[in-house]
Amino acid sequence: MGHSEQAKKDAEKQKQIDDWLPVTSSRNAKWWYSAFHNVTAMVGAGVLSLPYAMSELGWGPGVVILLLSWIITLYTLWQMVEMHEMVPGKRFDRYHELGQYAFGEKLGLWIVVPQQLVVEVGVNIVYMLTGGKSLKKFHDTVCPSCKSIKTTYFIMIFASVHFVLSHLPNFNSITVVSLAAAVMSLSYSTIAWGASVHKGVQPNVDYSYKSSSTADTVFDFFSALGDVAFAYAGHNVVLEIQATIPSTPEKPSKGPMWIGVVVAYIVVALCYFPVALLGYWTFGNSVNDNILITLEKPSWLIATANMFVVVHVIGSYQIYAMAVFDMIECLLVKKMHFKPCFRLRFITRTLYVGITMFIAIAIPFFGGLLGFLGGFAFAPTSYFLPCIIWLAIYKPKRFSLSWCVNWLCIVLGIALMILAPIGALRSIILTAKDYRFFS
Repeated sequence: MGHSEQAKKDAEKQKQIDDWLPVTSSRNAKWWYSAFHNVTAMVGAGVLSLPYAMSELGWGPGVVILLLSWIITLYTLWQMVEMHEMVPGKRFDRYHELGQYAFGEKLGLWIVVPQQLVVEVGVNIVYMLTGGKSLKKFHDTVCPSCKSIKTTYFIMIFASVHFVLSHLPNFNSITVVSLAAAVMSLSYSTIAWGASVHKGVQPNVDYSYKSSSTADTVFDFFSALGDVAFAYAGHNVVLEIQATIPSTPEKPSKGPMWIGVVVAYIVVALCYFPVALLGYWTFGNSVNDNILITLEKPSWLIATANMFVVVHVIGSYQIYAMAVFDMIECLLVKKMHFKPCFRLRFITRTLYVGITMFIAIAIPFFGGLLGFLGGFAFAPTSYFLPCIIWLAIYKPKRFSLSWCVNWLCIVLGIALMILAPIGALRSIILTAKDYRFFS
């Protein structure tokens, strides 16, 4: 009798903890929540660097790589949505739980968590930087004659929003922020390609590679691969988003989730392809690594687009941060047995926002590091880790379609993981002489 009571108590305690953690606390999301969250997580401000990536890839390879990335990541996303509930009566609410099921308790954690943390924390730092820079750009565009203010202060202004927003308890509570962000990403992408088309193809436009030597061209090509990989990073939070959707044996969560993902991917295509292709078509290889900088006029439009970027990055930051908060809170409550309470949450989350702000201010050249991290961490989690897990769990027959497709993705993903950081590392070394900490 005593044993069953203890088990019941444990189960109740477990349920209390789950009802408190950000990922599992509310499971009443609809398919369109998943669409907003996925668009917000995926369409980063990285879309603005796609024309530049195109200029380093060239027309043929560029189009092929953009399309291939879109198809491969959609396929691996489908696999993750399918695997969320492949064990009857159990849900893998987090990426690492899936990893643990595939590779074992210990190894699964070591394979998935470090990569996931690099991606999520890395994205948060980059977004701190992007938010601050876009605010500064907005200020400088609206008021060119004003006193110049250091980017540091704009990063602090941007962070102040997160000191408030990061105390929203779970994914469903940030849906409004996420919707605003998703709308903004479509808006500034449209401004970017619309303004390019309006400008028309520049006189003496040049579509050849910028670099004079073959070596430079090859390294730039590798580096651009990292930029493209960074554009598809939504996989790191997809299971966490799916965990917020209700599920019954008759109506599993993968139905609404998949609808949301497809809608999100259509929006992603509407953002990425026009910006990348039309931006490159207009400016050729003279395009800047942020298309909004190349389009200086009309200034009100560029100011608006920068403000849209700020709103969008606020939403994106929250989605990636929510997954990190979930990890930290799981660790504190489940492993270290802290009591789930407001105070614990307030201290950890405020600290986290403070730390990402500090790193963004200290290392303003984080963008270069991103291609490097992008290759190392984004490529596995988005391009081939889901395939490895799929092969480990479902064990499809050798040379069957599923087996071949997964191995193809793994080979391409690993190539990306090896090549992208090489290009990025070289660009970091080339520009290292200009780096200033706390600039």
